[in-house]
Amino acid sequence: MSAYEAIKRVIDVVVAVCGLILATPILLLTAIAVKLDSPGPVFYRQPRLGKDGRPFIMLKVRSMTQDATQLQAALAQVNEAIGPVFKIRSDPRITRVGKFIRKASIDELPQLWHVLMGDMSLVGPRPPIPEEVARYEPWQRERLAVKPGLTCTWQVSGRSDIPFERWVQMDIDYVRHRSLWLDLKILLQTIPAVLTGRGAY
Repeated sequence: MSAYEAIKRVIDVVVAVCGLILATPILLLTAIAVKLDSPGPVFYRQPRLGKDGRPFIMLKVRSMTQDATQLQAALAQVNEAIGPVFKIRSDPRITRVGKFIRKASIDELPQLWHVLMGDMSLVGPRPPIPEEVARYEPWQRERLAVKPGLTCTWQVSGRSDIPFERWVQMDIDYVRHRSLWLDLKILLQTIPAVLTGRGAY
């Protein structure tokens, strides 16, 4: 483990512990709102791929209807993303509470647990779905060379408004030039990105 990786891990653990403590009241209130808004569990569990393609189950606060996965095939023809990803600006599967927690990135807060456990980091490419990775071109797999993160370059640059190939290139640029300074810069840029909610859908 390099000095950079060791320091990054210490920062990840400290921030994840503090973040989980501070986020607990928000998550409790959100859990109540999710349960009152629509039937189904509070948390959504989904297989994702981490560093070097290692699978793990990622937690998010559920922002869609309980049958969202089954409905995706029927919505394939209205997919607005180019490449092996699925994005719709006005996705009919998103619940009323889901629209707010997505805009505010509250649905991502449980991933602080994955940072604490070491499956994720605070900064790094977002963890992809296995089905998406199966459709990657060889050069795009370089984004799997590091731990996935809660935030990354493309998330602070417009999130879902960024075309797939451009966001993969941003991730690869991060992988090749990552440093503590770059991580700090992205973390600081994440604050206004979350507050404005640009590209969050």
